[in-house]
This record gives sequence, structure tokens and C-alpha cells, in this order.
Amino acid sequence: MRVIVRLFARLRDIAGTSEMVREMPVGATAADVWRLLVREFPDMGRYESSVSAAVNTDYAKMSTTLGDGDEVAFLPPVSGG
Repeated sequence: MRVIVRLFARLRDIAGTSEMVREMPVGATAADVWRLLVREFPDMGRYESSVSAAVNTDYAKMSTTLGDGDEVAFLPPVSGG
């Protein structure tokens, strides 16, 4: 199945793009997509414990199962004042 991946802030900088499409097996979760991205972009691994996910614009757990055509977004922690 095909999922749209959206990246924000530092994750976007690491990947060099804010959006990409990835083919995933049926039953894949947001965590599976995250692990794929970390394999492709190892610097993303430093955000493993603090990254948030959203599926189709709603915050979601990393264990959320994705469907064909879903959009999964990953957001690093935000800092500033």
C-alpha cells in the first residue's frame, strides 16, 4: 500500500523534503514507517523517543495501523519561547 509521509521542522531538514511517498505492506503502522525513515535517514534516530505522529491530520499513536492512501506525519518536539 502507498502512504504519504509528511515531515516537519528538523525532520524535514534531515530528509531534505517535507513530503514523500512510501510503499508499505498491508497492516503497517506509523512506527513501521518511522523505522523505515530512520533506516533511510539515520540522523532522524535521535528523535525516536520524542517524535509525535499524526495520521490523516489527527494525532495518533505510533501503533496506529495505516491504510492505503493514508497520510502519516512526524513532528519532532518543538522548543522556543
